Amino acid sequence: MQAALGHFQSSLHSNKTKQKDIMNTTEFERDSMAFDVVIVGAGIAGLSAAIRLKQLAAQQQREISVCVLEKGSEVGAHILSGAVIDPRALNELLPDWKALGAPLTRSVTEDRILFLTGQKSYRMPIVPPSFHNEGNYIISLGLLCKWLAEQAENLGVEIYAGFAASEILYHPDGSVKGVATGNMGVGKDGEPTDAFQPGMELWAQQTIFAEGARGSLTKQVIERFHLDKAAQPQTYGLGIKEIWEVPPEQCQPGLVIHTVGYPLDSKTYGGSFVYHLDDNQIALGLVVGLDYQNPYLSPFEEFQRLKLHPAIRPMLEGGRRIAYGARALVEGGLQCLPKLAFAGGVLVGDCAGFLNVARIKGSHTAMKSAMLAAEAVFPLLESDTEKQPAHGKTAARYQGLFEQSWLYQELHAIRNIRPAFKWGLIPAMMYTGLEQYVFKGRMPWTIAHHGTDAGSLHPAKEYTPIEYPKPDGKITFDRLSSVFLAGVSHEENQPAHLQLRDPALAIDLNYAQYASPETRYCPAGVYEIVQQSGGKPRLQINAANCLHCKTCDIKDPAQNITWTCPEGGGGPNYSAM
Repeated sequence: MQAALGHFQSSLHSNKTKQKDIMNTTEFERDSMAFDVVIVGAGIAGLSAAIRLKQLAAQQQREISVCVLEKGSEVGAHILSGAVIDPRALNELLPDWKALGAPLTRSVTEDRILFLTGQKSYRMPIVPPSFHNEGNYIISLGLLCKWLAEQAENLGVEIYAGFAASEILYHPDGSVKGVATGNMGVGKDGEPTDAFQPGMELWAQQTIFAEGARGSLTKQVIERFHLDKAAQPQTYGLGIKEIWEVPPEQCQPGLVIHTVGYPLDSKTYGGSFVYHLDDNQIALGLVVGLDYQNPYLSPFEEFQRLKLHPAIRPMLEGGRRIAYGARALVEGGLQCLPKLAFAGGVLVGDCAGFLNVARIKGSHTAMKSAMLAAEAVFPLLESDTEKQPAHGKTAARYQGLFEQSWLYQELHAIRNIRPAFKWGLIPAMMYTGLEQYVFKGRMPWTIAHHGTDAGSLHPAKEYTPIEYPKPDGKITFDRLSSVFLAGVSHEENQPAHLQLRDPALAIDLNYAQYASPETRYCPAGVYEIVQQSGGKPRLQINAANCLHCKTCDIKDPAQNITWTCPEGGGGPNYSAM
């Protein structure tokens, strides 16, 4: 990867484009490079698309150039998932993955489903079909992405970590031309520092957006091309995860536990997972649907309460927490999928919304969507790599390939399960049983979702503040000590990447009507209300704490907060999450 990075920095296209810094009047020239395909994001979807493109080129004895940009400091730095993976898509992409040394070594040995009340747990006698994990593996998705990056580079894919794609480039006709990386060395005041380096333009015949849930550039292309015009509003969940090292007698490698009920109330969608790994490690997490109504609810504090439950605490007692992280995940399913292709580009993986929420699995679906996209994009690539097209073509075949695939069938069969939870926990569980055991996914109807997550929050006056217990420093912890374990690092002297459309709304609306929910839904303590002289409140944004989970961009009731890419390489540094 270092050799590729040197090539990226030195082998520049001769064309230079004059640009004006959007933060001031400074003019500068940006260098550009041309590729056949540029992929934004080195997650499991982006890397799978890159590998599949190179495989197709090899089959036809063609040479194509594929570039993958990753905003994290290295591949895997921003990757966080449960994760239990269904290897179906991996079997298709790299059938010999075992011989190649893929980090899938711990197979699932047992599934358990628990219903939790305040002090008790009830094991369900039958595990629903969507939770059957025979043949699946408990993995670190970050490690899998690192391995996929190696496979991609072996095929000739160029991967550049630490470079955030911050701008979409367009042809004169409005089609996507590529992306530009963010400027480096811009100070908090918006002025270039002595370390200033302008971003670089990466031109492509096709641009594949694989940014993950709520991608900042994906939001822009969806709006520009009206890709969600026929879709329902996307709905999200916030996943919070820790990894613990525990005494050997408390770990059962291969055991997978999922829970519903406590600590969440019956109107709040969500549940927890406990995955027993090798090396006396346990991955523990809580997913909270971001359509929750109570503005006093704190997903982070609910996670701390979960760990104190009698069914969970004994597994952690005497152990030590070694990792922490959080991220948003897409839950809307088939009803919320936008149009997948547009002039000059496509959407793959979580940025489109391919997660199977009923199975709590998105890795195999992201991989399959990326493979289908690659197969639709490849025939559009001009054989003359020196020739840059004057406009971007539309990979219209992608939609049809998706609708004819097992991926579509899988998402179609479970399309009603997530929206059913707008009726409450017990009715939804009863309905889910009806669908899975009687109709087996062949219902003649489709249930609509609740609406937007931002619009789900109710005024604070309708609720009583929730008194959460103070952290004990052994099982439960505060946000700041948790963020430390995530290895978060941002260049301090840079413009805030969390932007308020109207700063006044933070107090006039959020504080006045919703008791500043951003101070609770953020799992990293980014948002804080401080009292100024005279007792007037002010919202303080501690952007350096940001885990890049995107929850604020999703849940803010006025959609007043916009998450943008900070300087490349900033954010969490997950080692094996």
